[in-house]
Amino acid sequence: MGQQKSTAADTQSQPKVGALIRALRKKQHLTLQQLGDVAQLSVGYLSQLERDHATPSLGTLAQIARALDVGVDYFIATPNPAQAHTRAGERQRFSIDGSSIVYERLGVEFPGNTLSSFLMTVPPGYRSETVSHEGEEILYVLEGELTQWLAGEEMIMRTGDSLHFRGNLPHAWANHTDKPTRLLWTGTLALLRSTARPGRNANNQSGAKPAETKTNVKLKER
Repeated sequence: MGQQKSTAADTQSQPKVGALIRALRKKQHLTLQQLGDVAQLSVGYLSQLERDHATPSLGTLAQIARALDVGVDYFIATPNPAQAHTRAGERQRFSIDGSSIVYERLGVEFPGNTLSSFLMTVPPGYRSETVSHEGEEILYVLEGELTQWLAGEEMIMRTGDSLHFRGNLPHAWANHTDKPTRLLWTGTLALLRSTARPGRNANNQSGAKPAETKTNVKLKER
């Protein structure tokens, strides 16, 4: 059922789900055979789906979703363009209770998304704790200066400087100046995320400390 190759028109109108299926399957450490056994689909067909050489019916996608312990919306939900488009000066500004850093959220949430992005204003004298976690981070200094410690190495980042690193390296940073520093932070760490549903075998397998979510972080609007 639904095991037919899509036409060119279908390919343009249907969401591409193959990469999402493959990423979630690998995250749960399942082989194509194991997924096929649970979803009652052939390995050959699943391979076609993951390479976007076939388009599943809604019923077939539901079988795969159940096998991976997520809802169907994980594969087909996309952000509303009107919500995804934000304008300077109109974004919500907030801080985490007890912190003096001000955040502006740039990204939106949808099932399966892995990227987060914020504009951050760091006050003079602020210093973070040293952390390590799964995923990647990119820092770009928009204004001011920042002292960054990464795997024991200290570096001074100035306006226009950037840094891309793996989150499992111990890292910390501080505003050593007497003026606020503005940063663009982008990463795969799930900050303040509440809607993504992990698979049944994907819960904290790396041993990393779970990210804070909206349910245990108090936000203060600015």
